[in-house]
Amino acid sequence: MSTIDCETETTGGTLHAVRVRAHVLHADMQPPDGADAAPGAHDYFDAALAVCKAHTAMWYARKKGIPLERVETHVERDDAGERQGVYRLRVRVAFHGPLTDEQRASLRAAVAKCPVHKLMTTTDVQIETLE
Repeated sequence: MSTIDCETETTGGTLHAVRVRAHVLHADMQPPDGADAAPGAHDYFDAALAVCKAHTAMWYARKKGIPLERVETHVERDDAGERQGVYRLRVRVAFHGPLTDEQRASLRAAVAKCPVHKLMTTTDVQIETLE
């Protein structure tokens, strides 16, 4: 089990320090509710998908001996229907390196199955909030 800790930085403020292992990240809300001093919770949610797809591509390429030099992921969010239960993310992936069409197709298939994508779309996530 891993633990992530989040704590308000200043009394009454919206900026939070988030501790993940030895790393400290910050999170804030956008105006008018916050100062936008750091990414917000939805940004980190979306970023988790972007990072997972990039990591999956690099891991898969290394495992299969595919000459992938680098990967870019771009996530576009449409949260207009979030209150009605629909949260849309469009992910664009760019693979860089001397790749064949077959290698690109293989990378696309691997990226489509990244663990965070599966977590977001097929897993029964159970949350218990305690005081």
